Amino acid sequence: MAKKSLIARERKRARLVAKYADVRKQLKEEGKYDELDKLPRNSNPIRLHNRCQLTGRPKGYMRFFGLCRVKFREMALDGKIPGVTKSSW
Repeated sequence: MAKKSLIARERKRARLVAKYADVRKQLKEEGKYDELDKLPRNSNPIRLHNRCQLTGRPKGYMRFFGLCRVKFREMALDGKIPGVTKSSW
């Protein structure tokens, strides 16, 4: 499991991105890049990083499910993800 501080940092960034999304879009359309520079750095969506919803693991992330590969496999084998079964051929 990831450190709690890293998980909290990502949540804070996500809140800032949501808060400033309209302002950033308007400033970009108007071409006011000097005012855009004055906004917080973490309000830029580029700075977000996908993390597992359960553990906060940054690698092996499956975007469709919002989980890392480890938790995805555990939950799929336990039958907690509808429509997902182990394949065999």
